[in-house]
Order: sequence, then structure tokens, then C-alpha cells
Amino acid sequence: MPPVFKADQQPREFGKRLIKCLVIDNYDSFTYNLVQELGELGAEIEVVRHDQATVDELLGEAGGRARPDRVVVSPGPCTPDDAGISLEAVRRFPEAGIPLLGVCLGHQALGQAFGGTVIRHEPVHGKTCLITHDGRSLYAGMDDEVEVGRYHSLVLDEAALPDCFDVTARGGGVIQGVRHRELPAEGVQFHPESVLTPLGMGMLERFLVHGVGR
Repeated sequence: MPPVFKADQQPREFGKRLIKCLVIDNYDSFTYNLVQELGELGAEIEVVRHDQATVDELLGEAGGRARPDRVVVSPGPCTPDDAGISLEAVRRFPEAGIPLLGVCLGHQALGQAFGGTVIRHEPVHGKTCLITHDGRSLYAGMDDEVEVGRYHSLVLDEAALPDCFDVTARGGGVIQGVRHRELPAEGVQFHPESVLTPLGMGMLERFLVHGVGR
């Protein structure tokens, strides 16, 4: 799907070219909501399903492909173990210095890839909750409490969260966000692209413009 620009939106530039954002699609209907919003924010979007390319190919290490500037790992209906290249991607792109955002399943994959545990949770689909956050990165400039939309039945187990992560957001009794302490990788359990997350587009914009951790 090509990027879609608002009439009053200028393309986001990375140096003298558009920000190239790779979206790894975990076969989820929300993926194209993410694509739509990222495109409206002015990014050049490429969507690759989780079983249709290797991480080496996407990093440009096989076939001379241009590297992305940002990576988003989408929600999905499965577990991280069944999400194709997602578990590998959430490690290798940040290790290569490329900022990565994991959404819902992508967030769970990020935690698991670095040693965390994903556990079952009472299904929460199409519900809102208030989160508290650390005021940095995605949440910079926002009120202390933010309303978000939730669609999930898995979560990261906070008791088993690796020391390499900071918890960036909590709500509904679970971790709603994590950020790696050394690598440019961040995850959100909620859906920033949902209409139930009124400030979600602002979060995505911060990711495109600033990456992770500012």
C-alpha cells in the first residue's frame, strides 16, 4: 500500500529523503490502520509479511536492499513463537541501530526475544483504560494519564521482565509499555493506531521523528 498524505501534511524527511518505515505484518487487520497513520504522517511505507522475507534481506545484507530508517512490528493473532521473523527482527534491527516499535504482539515479541515471558491474560478486546507513563519518547509532552485502546489476551509477565528493559507504561493491571535500556527498541501493549487511543497518532509521530528514547 502506498503512503497516504494529508492535504496539509509535508512528507517526513530523513536527511534529504523521506523516512523509510518498514512494517512487519503479523497477518493482522490492524496492520493497515498502522500503515494508514504512518503514511498520513509522511513516511514512505513498506509492508512485509512475517513469512515473506528474511531479516538479512530486510537489513540489506542479502540482495543489496536499502535499510529502513524505522521498523514497526505489528499486532497479530498468534504468539511470538508463531510470528515468523518477528522474534529475530526485534533484536537485530535495534542491534543494527535502527529504531523499532513493537505493537501488541510486536511488544510481546520484543520482551520475549530478550529473555522475557509472555503469559495468558483475560481477553480484553476493544476496551479502553488509562495508562500512566514515564513522559519520555512516545509519551513526551503528554498528560500523566492517557487513554488507550486494548485488544489482547497475552501480556508480558512483569515478574520475569529482563533487567535490560524499563517499564514505560502501566494500566489495567499489566505492563503497557517497555523500552530497552541500551538499544533503540520500544514496545506498547495497547494499540496506538486504534480510534480508542486518541493520542496514538502523536505517539507514532514521535517515533518517526525522534526514534526511541528521547
